[in-house]
Amino acid sequence: MNRLLIIDDDPEITSALARGLALHGYETEAENRADRALERLQNGHHVGAIVDVMLGADSGIDLVRSARAAGATLPILMLSALSEVEHRTAGLEAGADDYVVKPFSFDELVARLRVQEHRVGSQRPQPARLQVTDRRLENATDQITLTEREFDLLALLMQSPEAPVPRNEIFDTLWAAEGSGSENVVDVYIGYLRKKLATSDFGMEIKTLRNRGFCLTGKLPVRVEP
Repeated sequence: MNRLLIIDDDPEITSALARGLALHGYETEAENRADRALERLQNGHHVGAIVDVMLGADSGIDLVRSARAAGATLPILMLSALSEVEHRTAGLEAGADDYVVKPFSFDELVARLRVQEHRVGSQRPQPARLQVTDRRLENATDQITLTEREFDLLALLMQSPEAPVPRNEIFDTLWAAEGSGSENVVDVYIGYLRKKLATSDFGMEIKTLRNRGFCLTGKLPVRVEP
């Protein structure tokens, strides 16, 4: 996703921004009303937003302040012809990540956007890691150790993320070679693995899809080879 939200009540400026940003690989969406923009700043559909300080009768600074108070975390750049220190300070104190003064260079604008995208990306939690050598599932805050069969089961489900793996296929892959037992053993180990995932902060879940099998959903781990 490389989509930016432009919040400006001047259609000519919005159109010019959209054309310039498209040349740098961005898709854009526009909003000219502060009330609708507030909701869109929180929906998680954009890598960043460009907000004009003046939005008709509304204030872009007030909009940014409200968005941050409501929990919006995306990078926000304020755009304005107002270049005085007090204006720039007001925008940054409201929660903007940067303040760009008109007229501006698109190369500089895009560079500033990418700096903020990189900053936000580096702060995101890293995915869980499935360690092959010691059958350990870990992230920055949690860790569990799996039995050999639990590890193999999780690894098998990871091969088809978000898609069901039939019970008989799991049994044939992990247990059939032993020459004994029944497919009920699959349900037993699914239960073991579910319990470990449920008591840990990995954001994963094993779902049962009736007559279709089991699928792993959520934040899938990265498998680390020895």
